[in-house]
Amino acid sequence: MIYDNKTTRVVVIGTGFVGSSYAFSLINESTVDEMVLLDLNKAKAEGDAMDLNHGLPFGSPMKIWAGDYEDCQEADIVVITAGANQKPGETRLDLIEKNAKIFKGIVGEVMKSGFNGIFIVATNPVDILSYATWKFSGLPMERVIGSGTILDTARFRFLLSDFFNIDVRNIHGYIMGEHGDTELPVWSQTRIGSELIDRYIQNHKPETTSEDLENIFVNVRDAAYHIIERKGATHYAIAMGLKRLTRAILRNERSILTVSTLLQGEYGLEDLYIGVPAIVTKDGIQEVMEIDLNEKEKQQLNHSAEVLKKAMGPIFKA
Repeated sequence: MIYDNKTTRVVVIGTGFVGSSYAFSLINESTVDEMVLLDLNKAKAEGDAMDLNHGLPFGSPMKIWAGDYEDCQEADIVVITAGANQKPGETRLDLIEKNAKIFKGIVGEVMKSGFNGIFIVATNPVDILSYATWKFSGLPMERVIGSGTILDTARFRFLLSDFFNIDVRNIHGYIMGEHGDTELPVWSQTRIGSELIDRYIQNHKPETTSEDLENIFVNVRDAAYHIIERKGATHYAIAMGLKRLTRAILRNERSILTVSTLLQGEYGLEDLYIGVPAIVTKDGIQEVMEIDLNEKEKQQLNHSAEVLKKAMGPIFKA
């Protein structure tokens, strides 16, 4: 918890697939004392609150209710999952204009309550909407955090774990850049246990080809399209990622997570939110970690940034 004697409160705005899955994940560990659900469909939020409360005898003690924007005043974290969903065939960047308009209203209402905590943004396109939340809220950049590439990094670790038959907890690597089609795998810093992946392959699985690795990354990058095609939405894994980020903040864990945060010269980039490894504390983003990238990875990150800048330019003028 952030403070030993302080009640911690999380407000979830949007109780669709992601928001309700995130809320469900929170009742399964002792991280939050109070959880407030907000949705344009008040009845849906009320139904979720009732359903979650009925599970509390099997979970962690918590007060849960469907509330209003006024409840954001005492919140430590406001998590925004509301917005238009990605449809089959749509990219995340296709959602910019309609979700930016939605966010202007949401963030304005939250700030009118007197909120002074940390925003977590999960709605796509998450990098651009995190930037929008920062602009609309007027909060310091460290207190507006996008889910960034935490999910992509998790997918990357899982698929490497599956390919090499090694516990996923011993796979260490990052996906950086846009949470979307221009993201990149940081192969140069990927490790199996303590060994760099190239060395591990050489010593343990020399039959591995560059095509094998490329296929792993393509399946990471395109995972959402495959899932949406099959079931209409992705929500369980990102909900777990949001729970991990929430815990890192409320428990002041100083965790390094690939979140979307404002760059101010790091990696040679400025004035955009993009997925990079960063230290997350009770105060939000403490520091962006500038890991060593090879020349190809630097070019890929620059390309990802250029795509984001171009997409957001017409809507968010400096």
